[in-house]
Amino acid sequence: MATIAVMGASGNIGSKVTEHLLAGGHTVRAIGRSAEKLAGLKARGADVLLGDAADEAFLTRAFTGADGAFTLVPTDLGSPDVRADMERVGTSIAAAIAKSGVRHAVAISSIGGERPSGTGPIAGLHAQEERLKRLTGANVLLLRPGFFFENFLHSLDLIRHQGINGGGAAGRTTLPMIATQDIAAFAAGALAARDWSGFQVRELLGQRDLSFDEATRIIGAKIGKPDLAYVQFPYADYAAALQQAGVSKSVAGAYAEMEKAFDDGLVKSLEGRNAGNTTPTAFEEFAGVIAQAYHGAARAAGA
Repeated sequence: MATIAVMGASGNIGSKVTEHLLAGGHTVRAIGRSAEKLAGLKARGADVLLGDAADEAFLTRAFTGADGAFTLVPTDLGSPDVRADMERVGTSIAAAIAKSGVRHAVAISSIGGERPSGTGPIAGLHAQEERLKRLTGANVLLLRPGFFFENFLHSLDLIRHQGINGGGAAGRTTLPMIATQDIAAFAAGALAARDWSGFQVRELLGQRDLSFDEATRIIGAKIGKPDLAYVQFPYADYAAALQQAGVSKSVAGAYAEMEKAFDDGLVKSLEGRNAGNTTPTAFEEFAGVIAQAYHGAARAAGA
């Protein structure tokens, strides 16, 4: 069995990667900043390493001696300069891979990651792709997934308080959408096998493409609001609403740019859908998770 270092081990994808690897009998170094959030994984046998991903020396130690590493550049919603923060973490990751001698690394990017600008935070992932391409001596598997199903969980307050779903993108805009559990399962399988060489790119496109209108109809049916509608907000209004919710001006502007990129068709599959990049979880299945969160919060509010 292998030793695998997992960044973001308390997050949506990293926690699931860790769980898959532990279930497969591998040794996992769960990397994060919060002992409390990683306590569950520690109880299941993960080795917890606490530190800042932008700390190159810390990350190099975390990767040293590992057979593989799962890496990602997170978006800090409170960052006053999101691209600068992504740059710091991305540079740290690339240097740590090079200095630690880890032979195989899986990196999370996004569809649209081939574009250097005009896509908000995805452009920051493009910069990381370019850093990883320049590495020598390491085999890097770059994953470009679609829009996460979990992003719709952020709409629950809007649905609850205003009776609508909405965002900056148009309702008719269609994207590949995917459950993070499917991304994690693929990443964990790749890290267990470590059977690729050089720099490779794989898209992960979910079970099918969905428009925001269609996803909203599915959510509405599942939560008992069959008339739930999706409303597009002007990009500037969308950014302002994010700021009112506590997101920094820098991040809000980047997210608004990304939503416009969705509408403009800049964030899309280059491979086209095929058996290798189509994953099993349907949105109808994940909508049950959304409904559980929606009704659970409603019960808590009424308690």
